[in-house]
Amino acid sequence: MKTNLLAQWRLAAQVLLYTGFVVGVVLLMLWLAGKFTRKVPTEIASSAEAGQISAGQTAVVRAITVPRTESAVGQVRAVLETSIGSKLLARVLEVKAAAGQFVKAGDVLVRLDDTDLRAKLRQVEAAQQAAEAVRNQALADEQRYAELLRRKAVSPQQYEQAKTALDSAQAELRRAEEAANEVRAMLDWATVTAPFDGIVIDKHVDAGQMVIPGQKLVTIYDPRQMELVAAVRESLAHRLAVGQSIDVFIEGLQKLCQGNIREIVPQAQAATRTFQVKVSGPCPPGIYSGMFGRLVIPLDEERVLVIPRGAVRQIGQVELVDVVLDGKAVRRAVRTGRTFDGDVEVLSGLREGETVVVHRQQTASD
Repeated sequence: MKTNLLAQWRLAAQVLLYTGFVVGVVLLMLWLAGKFTRKVPTEIASSAEAGQISAGQTAVVRAITVPRTESAVGQVRAVLETSIGSKLLARVLEVKAAAGQFVKAGDVLVRLDDTDLRAKLRQVEAAQQAAEAVRNQALADEQRYAELLRRKAVSPQQYEQAKTALDSAQAELRRAEEAANEVRAMLDWATVTAPFDGIVIDKHVDAGQMVIPGQKLVTIYDPRQMELVAAVRESLAHRLAVGQSIDVFIEGLQKLCQGNIREIVPQAQAATRTFQVKVSGPCPPGIYSGMFGRLVIPLDEERVLVIPRGAVRQIGQVELVDVVLDGKAVRRAVRTGRTFDGDVEVLSGLREGETVVVHRQQTASD
């Protein structure tokens, strides 16, 4: 009898202990979840519950019309960019260009070894002088035979031979002159100059290297003529036209600037179904070739509801506003979107014409 009573007491104690443990765990979880803490500040809650709304603290939910846009990513590049190559097989004597350097048209960028060309020029100039002497002698002979023919001292055949010799000497002189011009042109190739005012992107050779015809020496671009080349999907390309003014957003500078559509490539890329659109315009300071940008394509306008940002209170992940109904403030959850100056877009929770309480005034920092 005593044994059974003791067992029952032990069982009851275990049940009470287990129940107390479970209750304690539940209370701890509720406390950690904030169930015992007031979520709305006392002064705000009491004001809302009492319906205290003073003049100048309310605003009407209104609808505004805003332009709707789409963006197309692109890359900034120079309209005028060129890589200057070598036309000679020669050794590099001097490189006077560096990446980022501004150069003017005609400035020397690279000098190549021209020793053999100067020797060849002296040779062709000597041949030109010899050809000129032969031409002068043939001209004198032709004039003398012409006078003798007039006096009938020589036959017409002899005069024709002198005339032929003169023509041959003149042709040889022209050949020598063209050979000299060719060598002078090749000699000019040994001094590589900038074709226009611009900025050096990179130099591809150093002093002492051997270069071959066609090898790149220096790449430069004109920073005054830049463009954004964007890939626009075909469903939006029909909204654009050459000459149209359009906004461009440069990500690296966080700057919105305006340009004009210079060219639309009339062929869609098969893989992406997009058209290449080239936009040029005044370049903001600090823009460089290769920077990332977005083309802002205007679409149709849309109607949105807005309220002052001061009317929205953020409590945890919930956005709340106080709506004025029958002279009292009733709390309501809303969902907001974009901002427009001091207003915020209302996606859900309010209707046009309703009145909300503005809890704080907007400042310049807002």
